[in-house]
Amino acid sequence: MYDKLWSKDFISITIVNFLMYLIHYTLIVTVTIFTIDKYHASESMGGLAAGIFIIGMLFGRLASGRVIDNLQPKKVLLFGIIFSIITVGLYFAIHSLLILMIVRLLHGIAFGLSSTATGTISSRIIPQKRKGEGIGYYALSVTTASAIGPFCGIILNQQFGFQSIFIVSLIVIVVALIVALLIKGLPKVSVQTSNTEKITGMAAYIQKEALPISFVIIFVGIAYSSVLSFLTVYTEQINLATASSFFFVVYAVSTFVTRPFTGKIYDNYGENKVMYPVLISFTFGLILLSLTHTSILLLIAAIFIGIGYGTIIPTAQAIAIQQSPTDKIGLATSTFYMFADFGAGIGPFVLGVVIPLMGYRNLYLTMSILVIVSIILYYFMHGKQRARQPY
Repeated sequence: MYDKLWSKDFISITIVNFLMYLIHYTLIVTVTIFTIDKYHASESMGGLAAGIFIIGMLFGRLASGRVIDNLQPKKVLLFGIIFSIITVGLYFAIHSLLILMIVRLLHGIAFGLSSTATGTISSRIIPQKRKGEGIGYYALSVTTASAIGPFCGIILNQQFGFQSIFIVSLIVIVVALIVALLIKGLPKVSVQTSNTEKITGMAAYIQKEALPISFVIIFVGIAYSSVLSFLTVYTEQINLATASSFFFVVYAVSTFVTRPFTGKIYDNYGENKVMYPVLISFTFGLILLSLTHTSILLLIAAIFIGIGYGTIIPTAQAIAIQQSPTDKIGLATSTFYMFADFGAGIGPFVLGVVIPLMGYRNLYLTMSILVIVSIILYYFMHGKQRARQPY
């Protein structure tokens, strides 16, 4: 049925994903400094305000992963977006730190439901032989949002105040609902395994074939959360606040330039030829970030982080999907993102605790070491076995 990559539904689901992530990134890079300034909270509490959204995402993915392969993914998507509209509306009612935390958690759950659905739909309509390339292009929606979102968030907050971010977010999520309504429902997937026995326990929520690569991504997510949640505060301290608004733009351009090549390399030569270089690039970018004193060095760090992290996630997602049965793509997608979300969600809170002890420069240097640990884990949990198999 789906014999080409750029179908109407593929373009539509990519746009919907972009709009949802645009809201996510606009808020997550500004909510930490908003919490610190508005409520005089500590860096740890500011990190929690950012990270609790991602913990909510984890719960949303856990719930959707359980049912999405048995339901029509479009129904899960529409429910998640409508839930998101309600939770974005609740931002206007925030008047205390506690209410902010509750709304962030609820918004995260809604986002987890809808983003798992978009990931499942995109994976289902991408041709099998173009899986690496297709997921790579789909993931550009996240990359683009990660550039435009922080830029818009910082500018809106500086020019019009935090309330303006809520207004823009509400408009964007309503547009996402309109586009989602245009997507066709997917045909039922034929089940590869016997359904005579009912799946119970953790197997109903976790796809075991997706676990090895998902475990590696926890540590990558923690490392990237240090950039996402604390870059604005760090760059203000070192007097590079203006350059920091362009950091994610350079990050996105770097990913855009490399994405067409990395997807094709994955499909033609295997995942190891992509994963090792981009993990090393991410490591180098974090080292540069820890050393930066100038705008130029900050933006060079953004290039290496963009090539690195911007490629690691879609490549690892493709690995998780291709290791799993076709009828379990939804569960594999939710499993992968649950682990990624756990790392990115727990990161801001844990790192917020250690920042007063080590400072921001040592934080980013430590995160580069964590990515080196991820490289070693990848080798033992997936890379070594894959190297022995013909592609």
